[in-house]
Amino acid sequence: MKKTFWIALFLFSQVTLHAQAQHDLDSLQKALKSDLPDSSRVRLLIRLAALNQYSDYTSSARYTDEAVKLAEKLDDPSLKVLAYQNKAFMLTSSGDHSAAIRFDNLSLENDILLKDSAKISRDYNNIGNDYYELGEYDDSFYYFTQSHRVAVAVRDTFRMLVAYHNVGRVFKELGQYERALDHLNLAKRMSEKHKDEEGIAYAYDEIGDVQLRKNEYDSALLSLKKSLEIIHKLKVNQLEPKVHSKLATIYLRRGDFASAKAHYDSAYALHARANDRFGMAEVELGRGLVYTKEGDFAQALTKIENSLTVAKQLNARVLEIKCFNQLSILWEMKGDFKKSLEYYKQFKQLEDTLFSQEMQGKLLRDQLRFETESRDSQIAALSRQQADQKDELKKQEFVRNILVVVMALSVILLVTVYRSGRRRRQINMLLLQHQEEMETRSEELERLNQVKDKFFSIISHDLRSPINALSGLLDLLDKGAVTEAELPSHVRELKVRFNHTRTLLNNLLDWTLLQMDKLNVQAAKIDIGNIVEENIQLLAAVNGKDIQLVNEVPKNTIGFADSNTINLVIRNLITNALKFTNDGGTVAIRSQDKGTQWMMSVTDNGVGMPPDIIKILFDKTAPYTTRGTANEKGTGLGLILCKEFVEKNGGKIWVESEEGKGSTFYFTLPKATT
Repeated sequence: MKKTFWIALFLFSQVTLHAQAQHDLDSLQKALKSDLPDSSRVRLLIRLAALNQYSDYTSSARYTDEAVKLAEKLDDPSLKVLAYQNKAFMLTSSGDHSAAIRFDNLSLENDILLKDSAKISRDYNNIGNDYYELGEYDDSFYYFTQSHRVAVAVRDTFRMLVAYHNVGRVFKELGQYERALDHLNLAKRMSEKHKDEEGIAYAYDEIGDVQLRKNEYDSALLSLKKSLEIIHKLKVNQLEPKVHSKLATIYLRRGDFASAKAHYDSAYALHARANDRFGMAEVELGRGLVYTKEGDFAQALTKIENSLTVAKQLNARVLEIKCFNQLSILWEMKGDFKKSLEYYKQFKQLEDTLFSQEMQGKLLRDQLRFETESRDSQIAALSRQQADQKDELKKQEFVRNILVVVMALSVILLVTVYRSGRRRRQINMLLLQHQEEMETRSEELERLNQVKDKFFSIISHDLRSPINALSGLLDLLDKGAVTEAELPSHVRELKVRFNHTRTLLNNLLDWTLLQMDKLNVQAAKIDIGNIVEENIQLLAAVNGKDIQLVNEVPKNTIGFADSNTINLVIRNLITNALKFTNDGGTVAIRSQDKGTQWMMSVTDNGVGMPPDIIKILFDKTAPYTTRGTANEKGTGLGLILCKEFVEKNGGKIWVESEEGKGSTFYFTLPKATT
């Protein structure tokens, strides 16, 4: 009975709202037929487009296009901004973010002409959101930080809040969950301070998504339900289907397929109402996952292929990646390993393109710039605060001096002097605290500058040479100056140079993150033997020397450490051994049980090292490097990274070597407890 009452109440409210909206729509359509100035007609068309957005998408699109055409004819920047923004919103709502970028950029050009900083910040944010939805996170991060920079300049708190929120979303997609939560929680607190309920709903939605990705399902459910509660209160149409999709994902992972389907159905209906093809495609992929879990492969295949078709049409590369990956898994479950491998190759190729080293490098540079600008703005705020406090001190001192002269012999003078002295001491203590904070931040900036100088020094000296060599070889190939007989040797040389350049870039990026204390180490159980074997397979494929790689690590050698950093340690040590071993040599990787620890070793029979070199090998203040037996180059960062990573995982690293007989690098790792 109670349920029936609430359904009836909901239907009544919807009918009432629909009747009011229809009345407004009829009035505006009647006004459109009257003799109106063109500027008023543009605004009226935009209003009609908004009212038809979720009821008659075709009419809404027609009104939008008419508004754009008329605004461009009038050549009024302010009207063009309104029309372009409405057009971009229509395209974004329908999931066509590639097309939306064009109109958001046109809006930005006209806002720059109008010198409207608040709207410029908004345009940067909208462009960043377009790139975010397309999975181009480097461009997305750049535009979000540009929005923040303009907002800080004009002290637009709301736009600063939105920028922090969106930067947190980018960190979430990059897997930097703690940094994402820092930005999202800051945005939520700012929204709460300014009583921005819609901002709070968006914050809870993104926080819930981070918790979902961390497999914290109870926390994620709580956050998403809080978001949904505010959404129903405020009727935030764009956000509601996204929250339903995330709730469906939680229930899917918990095995509650009925609840997962119900939430996907709700999300699909809301996306369909807004004609959001991207949103509907995402839901179709989710439904495909449910059918896969239920064993209904035919239905699953249909849903996922439908999603992939739309993703390709909209250039939604992140969604394409997810579809290719799920199709690979699905065909593997069906036993068709050939098709599974084809889809897996497409998945890896697109993923490698999207998350390339170039994109990661650009993101790193933009992160450095954004954090430096944030610190600069904080220091400027502290400086202004200190200047205000000095002015306040001068005023207080003037008032105190007047009181001393006028009331020299009175009791009031004594009380005033006592109170003034106490306040002065408090202010002086505050000033000292602020001064210490400014000195600390200055030291941080100096350290960042040193990291930047070292980073670009290495790039200019060590990266330019292999890039030029690669370019020269490619020019020879392009001009046909290489015979068919010479081609295999050039291809091998290209592989060697490419592998060196890739190793250099990875080490540079990891070293920079270490210097900034931005590298998170998350210890877990790892199979060290598997990690060694994977690296042997990888390096054997790209190594140009005739060297035997031997894995003598027993099965079930389980450690407790961060898999990514230990993977890099093992890879760098094997690469280093290959570098200083001649053709026909051997590199062996072994492990020894040392009670609570594993002692790993990488042994080669290469050229070895004298004692004076061993002493400085791990010195991070002056990285040591020399050419390998095949004239391979390095930066000296690899072994420094190994030392840092081993120590961060609770171990130690050292080397034993003799000239002409080879070297053995040892490091220890904690054992995993049963």
